[in-house]
Amino acid sequence: MKTDNIEEIRIDENGRLIVKPCLQDFSYIYRAAMEVHWDKDGKYLYSPKPREWSYEMWFKQIHSAAKDEYGVDLKISNETKWENIDSDLKKSIVNYLLRA
Repeated sequence: MKTDNIEEIRIDENGRLIVKPCLQDFSYIYRAAMEVHWDKDGKYLYSPKPREWSYEMWFKQIHSAAKDEYGVDLKISNETKWENIDSDLKKSIVNYLLRA
């Protein structure tokens, strides 16, 4: 399994959860059929705006799609930027990754 650090995690102006890896390209992530998408210009993974699922659940979905479809384990680092993420969501994501 490969590992890639997450450069940035944010919620954009459209309410989508954005997860930007440092190195990997996930151009064909849609093949996983998990509603996770890749923005080729911004080079980031994103979820749709949450309807029934929380942002925490969407983060888990993005993380699982990268792992299942590409064999890449996305990790946070001290350099990971957090934008428009409240402290409870950040804590949930960090705790999830510690267990994953």
